[in-house]
Amino acid sequence: MNERSLAQLPVTELKGVGAALQQKLEKLDIYTLQDLLFHLPLRYQDRTRIMPIGGLRPGDEGVIEGEVRAADIAMGRRRSLVCRLQDGSGTITLRFFHFSAAQKNNLKTGTRIRCFGEVRTGASGLEIYHPEYRRVDDSVITPVEASLTPIYPTTEGLNQARLRTLTDGALEYLANGSLTELIPENLRQQWRLPPLNDAVNYLHRPPVDADQAQLLDGYHPAQRRLAFEELLAHHLSLLKLRQRARQSGAPTLVADGRYRNRFMQLLPFPLTGAQQRVSEEIAADLSQPYPMLRLVQGDVGSGKTVVAALATLQAVEGGYQAAVMAPTEILAEQHFISFSNWLEPLGLNVAWLAGKLKGKKRQAQLEVIEDGSAQVVVGTHALFQDEVRFANLGLVVVDEQHRFGVHQRLALREKGRTDHRAPHQLIMTATPIPRTLTMSAYADLDCSVIDELPPGRTPVSTVVISDQRRPEVVQRVRDACGQGRQVYWVCTLIEESEALQCQAAEVTAEELREALPELRIGLIHGRMKPAEKAGIMARYKAAELDLLVATTVIEVGVDVPNASVMIIENPERLGLAQLHQLRGRVGRGSVESFCLLMYHAPLSQQGRERLAVMRETTDGFRIAEKDLELRGPGEVLGTRQTGMMSFKVADLQRDADLLTRVKQVASQLAADPQLSDAIIQRWLGRDEQYAAV
Repeated sequence: MNERSLAQLPVTELKGVGAALQQKLEKLDIYTLQDLLFHLPLRYQDRTRIMPIGGLRPGDEGVIEGEVRAADIAMGRRRSLVCRLQDGSGTITLRFFHFSAAQKNNLKTGTRIRCFGEVRTGASGLEIYHPEYRRVDDSVITPVEASLTPIYPTTEGLNQARLRTLTDGALEYLANGSLTELIPENLRQQWRLPPLNDAVNYLHRPPVDADQAQLLDGYHPAQRRLAFEELLAHHLSLLKLRQRARQSGAPTLVADGRYRNRFMQLLPFPLTGAQQRVSEEIAADLSQPYPMLRLVQGDVGSGKTVVAALATLQAVEGGYQAAVMAPTEILAEQHFISFSNWLEPLGLNVAWLAGKLKGKKRQAQLEVIEDGSAQVVVGTHALFQDEVRFANLGLVVVDEQHRFGVHQRLALREKGRTDHRAPHQLIMTATPIPRTLTMSAYADLDCSVIDELPPGRTPVSTVVISDQRRPEVVQRVRDACGQGRQVYWVCTLIEESEALQCQAAEVTAEELREALPELRIGLIHGRMKPAEKAGIMARYKAAELDLLVATTVIEVGVDVPNASVMIIENPERLGLAQLHQLRGRVGRGSVESFCLLMYHAPLSQQGRERLAVMRETTDGFRIAEKDLELRGPGEVLGTRQTGMMSFKVADLQRDADLLTRVKQVASQLAADPQLSDAIIQRWLGRDEQYAAV
């Protein structure tokens, strides 16, 4: 039996697997015997010894054996079959709510049975509900299980017994052959990785003396062996993508400084050291003949937009167009205003494209993009549409990239592809990404961090307060606005429904107008037309409104330096990264700023932890690490919808310490494309194309 046969033998090779069972297994992503072997147990039961009934405690799970002393039907709120089982050490009740006449006859007094279940406290003392059981014969020795019993992740219509039988069959195939060791022996010895076949065997049928706590936590050497190889496959696939991108070539954007120098003179502030460093890294990338793939992380307000503007100027100086894309019309419009203010005095034309642009205006913009007279184009995902054609796109800047699906980002890159050349890509995010995710999800990107805030920014003080103290909060708003400051009031709802969120915001705005008749109060939510939203934001920015009631649509990119108080209702319903983004809307000027997190009691343990982190720190990276710990990588990256980052065995949080080793091994194995491809194929197989971002 060789690797090819195990990786390619369909599960239908196993006895008893017909079309119906095959479909159920496919729901678990099991197509081949190798898939089945990599479908690992969630936990284990110990059925290797018989426990004395007298020694049982509530919560114990185990095998007992004894004689039925009584079996009666008890009539309570629910009819049940109640059996009293006795061994030499004590008595316990077995209770069945679903039973047949035949079952009652099988459990008559004097019958000897062996059963398995969880002990709990019931009406008659210690009880086991619906135990698995079988009759045993006193005259014959019935052996107990030789290894721990695995409990597998399953799907409707597929029980544990069937899954165990199937894995027994797959393990027999494994005994006659093997899964090929793809990690070279010298590296396995260096990192003390046990043999793959031994690890797989061990995890499906652990011996009696296995450390169950270690297995449950996922830290057993056998689990780590598989997690290591899976992380390695993901890493190699990202390196392969990067290599592929580099092979395609890109325009060499050599800057002559004619726009950049004037831009720097016109800027009303000097760049921070971090902005200068990151700009130099980008400039060096753009001058290379292969595509830049750089992720710039900068906390809220760190000045990423200026860095992006410098990159677009280099593209224009090199004779190419640049596209700047943002996830919402509010943010895209803000970028358009910033870029127009900065670049038009230099004699450059900035085009604008969003969904709301219709008719002749839209046509005019499409024409200047296609004929190249617009050197810089700012827009939303409208830039992806087929009718948008660039004259010569050399640089794509994507802001808040985790909000776009993989395919959308690819589509924009494809627009600039000509003669086997792709545009450079600069990806920006104000959501700090934990180092563990950067090393795994973004291994195909170079990462830069703007880790310095511009001078004059004041830290935001965060207060956690119960919504029972709402009148005090309203008074705080009155005081702040009385001193000439502006305030945000953000409404959140647990329901996904945008309609309900908007309704909540409308009700809140009305209540606040009654409580604060002297203030000018505006309302903004997701169901308004883009022009309405833009109008309200413009009035708020021009200080024509004192208080802005909003849903979370204001999360990204709104810049009002005079706003110094942010109230967030029900903050326990939002992720940490989102709270951090919202809080970043204040503290943009030199006056002391506050963020009030107004929660609704009682708070869950996780809710308390999240709000405590927000109170303790404004460090986006610490917040991101905590967010990852509490919510997991799929939600932090916003990649649930793209199918990205789904691991069979590895867990990014638990196995973070393996990533440095994985990176080292990947760089050694990347030189052998055949071996790399075999590892990628084994673990990613059907999903390998997922990561082409």
